[in-house]
Amino acid sequence: MIQLDKRILTHFDFLIPILVIPIICVSYYLISEANTTLANKQMIYFGIGFLAFLTFFLIPIRKIEWLIPFFYWFTIILLLSVEFFGVSKLGAQRWLEIPFVRFTIQPSEIVKPAFILMLAYLIKQNPPDENGYGWKDFFKLSFYILLPFFLIAKEPDLGTALVLLLVGYGTLFVIGVNKKIWITIILAVSISGPFLYNSLHDYQKKRITDFISEKPSYHVQQSIIAIGSGGLYGKQRDEATQTHFKFLPISTSDFIFAYHVERFGFWGALGLIFAYALLIVHLITLNLKFKEDYFGRVMTTGVALLIFVYMGVNISMTIGFAPVVGLPLPFFSYGGSSFITFMIFFGILENLITFRFDKTYKSVKYRTT
Repeated sequence: MIQLDKRILTHFDFLIPILVIPIICVSYYLISEANTTLANKQMIYFGIGFLAFLTFFLIPIRKIEWLIPFFYWFTIILLLSVEFFGVSKLGAQRWLEIPFVRFTIQPSEIVKPAFILMLAYLIKQNPPDENGYGWKDFFKLSFYILLPFFLIAKEPDLGTALVLLLVGYGTLFVIGVNKKIWITIILAVSISGPFLYNSLHDYQKKRITDFISEKPSYHVQQSIIAIGSGGLYGKQRDEATQTHFKFLPISTSDFIFAYHVERFGFWGALGLIFAYALLIVHLITLNLKFKEDYFGRVMTTGVALLIFVYMGVNISMTIGFAPVVGLPLPFFSYGGSSFITFMIFFGILENLITFRFDKTYKSVKYRTT
C-alpha cells in the first residue's frame, strides 16, 4: 500500500466528492421515503462502496499496471463462465453463484473497470501518432472492446453491452483515430442496420417497437404521468400518489428520476441534471492535468462517458425518448452493483490524481512497433 503523505491533501481532488455526495444524499432521501427496508440495504451498499473507494485509492496502481491484462482476462473468464454455470433471473443468465455462501455476482459489472483499465493500459503502451490510430492499431483495440460486448450481449444484456461499446469507441474518438476509419464504420453500420435488428431477441425487438409506437409502454406512461404531475416545484410526500400508490413501477431504481421529478418538480430535475453535467465536465477537464499521460486521459474520459451514457439513457427512457433497457442512474438508483462499480472508478481516478507527486507515477510516453 502507498505510504500516507501530507501532499495527499494538496493533490486530492475534493471537487469530485463535493459534486457526488449531494446526488447520493438526495437518492437516499427518496429511497427512504419509498421503502425503508431498501434504504437500510442501501446504507450497506454505501459502506461497501466507501471501502471499495479506499482500497483502490490506496493501491499503487501505477506500480502494478502489469497486472491489468490479468485482471481483464479474469473478467473475460467470468463472462464465459456465465454461459456454462450462470444463474438465470427474469429470463436472463447474467449471474454467477459463489459456492457455500449462496451469494451471486454479476460479471458484466466487474468487467467495466477491467475494460477501461485495459484500454488505458493498451493506449499508454502504444499511443496514437499525430493523425490518430490507423487500421492496424484500431483493429487491435477493437478486439478488446468487442470481446466483452459479444459475451455480455449473449447473456442477453444488450443494454450493458452497448454501454461498453459506446464508451470504448467514444474513448478512442477522444484519444484519436484517423477520420477515414470513422467514416467507413458509419457507412458500414448504416448498411447493416436491418441485419443487426433481425439478430435481436424478441423482447429486445418489442422494446424498440414500443419505443417507436405512438403509445408508450405502461411503465413509460406512468413515468410520464409522474413527471408531469410534479409541475415546477414538485409535490409533498403524501401527495406523490404515482409513487406511493405503486402506479410508478421500479420507482427506486430504473424510474427513480420520475419519482424525483414528482417530488421536486422541474427545478429539481434541472438541478439533478446540472449536478451530473458539472461532474462530467469536471472529469473531462481533468485531461488537462494528465496532458501526455495517456493512462490518466483514458481513465478520466472513459468514466465521464460512462456516467454520461448511463445518465442520458436512464433519463431518456423515463420520458419516452429511449427504449427501457434497465440502466441505473449513477449514484442515484437503488442497488449495490452500479454504485460500488462507480466508487471503484473514483477510487482509481483519485489515486491517479493524488499520487502524481510520486516519481513512479510520472507517465512515460512511448510507442511500440
